Amino acid sequence: MFDIVPANVMIIVSTVIALGMGVLVTTLRAKSAKRPASVKKILLPPLFMSTGALMFVFPFFRVTLAQIGEALLVGMLFSIILIWTSKFEYKDGEIYLKQSKAFIFILIGLLIIRLIGKIILSSSIDVGALSGMFWILAFGMIVPWRIAMFIKFKKIQKQSI
Repeated sequence: MFDIVPANVMIIVSTVIALGMGVLVTTLRAKSAKRPASVKKILLPPLFMSTGALMFVFPFFRVTLAQIGEALLVGMLFSIILIWTSKFEYKDGEIYLKQSKAFIFILIGLLIIRLIGKIILSSSIDVGALSGMFWILAFGMIVPWRIAMFIKFKKIQKQSI
């Protein structure tokens, strides 16, 4: 199915989609800081994203064990930056995610690093496997980040009672 589309076209299209997703995430994050946080808002995004693992049903997207490890490691390293910049505050009887000026720049920086990595790796890794690796990287980034957010949220919730 994917053999009829040239690899360089798929790389360009997937890069444009990644940029669009980055802008969307940045916009959603900025808006979400204006509304109270909740356990549901913290834990549902990784659950929704987990459905993307269905891509690995198709051989085109399958990755090696080494590629899984590399992608997970990079994702977890990126999550440290997100964990560091995600803080909550209690105000007006509600818990809010603190708006960090650095967060938007960090998200954009991580997106740029991912895009550069994708361009560099696309010359040595098949487009399908590369897509799988970047999904694993993103999942490996969001899960630890959201777990840390949940722990921080619960800690603030206990303190505010």
